[in-house]
Amino acid sequence: MASRRQWAWGLGVGLPLVALALFLALFRWDWLIPIIEAQAAVRLGRPVTLQHLHVSLGRTIRVTAEGLRVGNPEGFPEDPPFAELPRGTVDVAFAPLLRGKVVIPAVELEQPKVEMIGRPDGSTNYAFHAAGPAGEGSGEGGPQIGALRIRDGHVHAAIANLKADFAVNLNTEDPAGGDPALLADAKGTYAALPIEARFRGGAVLNLRDAEKPWPVQLDLSNGPTRVALRGTLKDPVKLAGANLRLDVQTPDMALISPLIGVPITRTPPFRATGRLDYAEGRFRFTDVEGRVGNSDVSGAYTVSTGDRTVFTADLHSRRVDLADLGGLIGGTPGRAGTPGQTPEQRREVARAEASPRLLPTTPISIPSLKKADMHVRYSADSIRGQGIPFDGLEMVLDIEDGVIRLHPGTFKVGRGEIAADLTLSPQENGIPHAKAQIELRRVDISRLMQAAGAGGAGTLGGVGRIESTGRSVSELLGNGNGELTVVSVGGNLSALLADLSGFEFGKALLSALGLPQRTQVECLIGDFGLTRGALRVRTLLLDTDSHIVTGSGVAGLGKEVLDLRLRTDSKRFSIGSLPTDIAITGTFKNPSIAPEVGELAARAGAAVGLGVLFAPLALLPTIQLGVGENSQCERLTQTAQGREAQQQR
Repeated sequence: MASRRQWAWGLGVGLPLVALALFLALFRWDWLIPIIEAQAAVRLGRPVTLQHLHVSLGRTIRVTAEGLRVGNPEGFPEDPPFAELPRGTVDVAFAPLLRGKVVIPAVELEQPKVEMIGRPDGSTNYAFHAAGPAGEGSGEGGPQIGALRIRDGHVHAAIANLKADFAVNLNTEDPAGGDPALLADAKGTYAALPIEARFRGGAVLNLRDAEKPWPVQLDLSNGPTRVALRGTLKDPVKLAGANLRLDVQTPDMALISPLIGVPITRTPPFRATGRLDYAEGRFRFTDVEGRVGNSDVSGAYTVSTGDRTVFTADLHSRRVDLADLGGLIGGTPGRAGTPGQTPEQRREVARAEASPRLLPTTPISIPSLKKADMHVRYSADSIRGQGIPFDGLEMVLDIEDGVIRLHPGTFKVGRGEIAADLTLSPQENGIPHAKAQIELRRVDISRLMQAAGAGGAGTLGGVGRIESTGRSVSELLGNGNGELTVVSVGGNLSALLADLSGFEFGKALLSALGLPQRTQVECLIGDFGLTRGALRVRTLLLDTDSHIVTGSGVAGLGKEVLDLRLRTDSKRFSIGSLPTDIAITGTFKNPSIAPEVGELAARAGAAVGLGVLFAPLALLPTIQLGVGENSQCERLTQTAQGREAQQQR
């Protein structure tokens, strides 16, 4: 009996052990391939095939995959597939697995190939719809990766919407006494321009080892644009712990748009250096110091990496040249002699200066603005432009879903300012609709006169509005409806006209008006109506210490033509001070001034003084426009009212 029980116990224990031994002896890891393929296909949303799978057990488990192929999503051809890996090996430490931790000491990939395709309709074969911003959260609780080795890796990208077709070669090198470093070389076209790049990732050992920051070195050229990146990352998998220095140089910031996915207006040559990092789903370019044309610029930029690109900038200039900002309104940015201009940019500036047109005619690209939202704050301490010494500029610009809002844009002038609020909205017909308000708040005339080398005092105030549709600034003004009212008290007329109109034109205008080189402004009232691009003078009254000037006429904003009349009357009659009219005609860029001789002879015996004053009665409710004391303007209008009442009796 005992013998039988021993045999039974032996068979009960021995048979399972034998069966296990036979199973292990006969087991093939390839039997798991269908399960692995099915699970991977579900997770990736595309077919996955694997030819062979080998596993070697021990303290370090080595998993070797052969013939791995990741197909394209539905709607794309089978060949070439998205990815191919002839052979890949992953080492996994056994002991940490017992504690629920995955430690991968080494990964080796032999001749991996990736084919990235982006079609004109926006569909791609490389979108996997990963949750959360790229690089964030991807490493929490994930595997700890050690050395990565790649031999003869190749990535080809053909993305129609980026006008890109380039190849990247990937390898690692094993320097003597060091760990494998990642190398990448790229060549081809991007944004329809030649692109070349070389990347060196340094030691790849333990990508998450915060005690061993991962060095980064990138040199990239895309057409004439040059980008250099130097520094380290503490956690490359999450793009965290960045200590990177970015240098960018390009003849036109618009060329950077394809690299960051944000539409940027054309600019003169741009260069900048700053610190680059990544946090909260945004790339941040901070501590920026650079130049745009003749203007300095500092501050910070951020670009989001979510479903919709959002660009944010907070910028400051100590000194800005308004010509460098010309691209914002569709003009040609920069001026002749701007350092670093390309030959084409020099030709464009020359053509713009030679053009008979003054207002920009380049259409505003609303479709491109819909690709990203933008929020920009900008300030400048001093401004160069057209000889007008503004004291500063502040601007808040928001672009959301193609709607542009400037709220406000403010030019500082002495103790006052010129402020504008603008909204530009896309319409179904593709033609933008614009609505703007403008205010002149106690603008210091003495500051406006400095460019003419004269002194003086006085303030200028006013309000205006415009509503229009058009594809460019020229069309918007040419189709616009609105009005503008200005009032001034005090100041020096000669310097004011010279500064606002251009020095030579201002002197010619003074001469034609018969005014002395130095004459004090006691009151200026202007009221203008805008109808379908025609800016008509409703009231124009200028009172100096010796003369009164009145005006009439129209300026065609669409065709940029002038047809204005000014009449000068002396307050003290003399044989040499007969009233006369002068005509201002021509174009905005090339105005001409000529006296109307026939009118002079016809009016030789006309009344002089306040009797010829055109009464600005409609302005009485708006004469207080923040210009302070204006008793002289009020006295003139009251006198004009009295004269008009006497004539009606």
